[in-house]
Amino acid sequence: MTTEIDCRDLPCPRPVIELAKALPTVEVGDLLAVVARDPAAQHDVPAWCRMRGQEYVGEERAADGAPRYVVRRLS
Repeated sequence: MTTEIDCRDLPCPRPVIELAKALPTVEVGDLLAVVARDPAAQHDVPAWCRMRGQEYVGEERAADGAPRYVVRRLS
């Protein structure tokens, strides 16, 4: 199951802050997607995953073409 948070209009570091707030709401092993247009999110989300011991699954595109960064909760 993938939960998605919409951060399209938020400047960095807000997408990562929203990711940190939303992660406890998903089960371990589930996916959480962050949709963010701020180009810094492309680097910030994977870096946050490395620092927090979570799996960065990769980047996709939302239906409107916005980048969608997918994270798997590991702990």
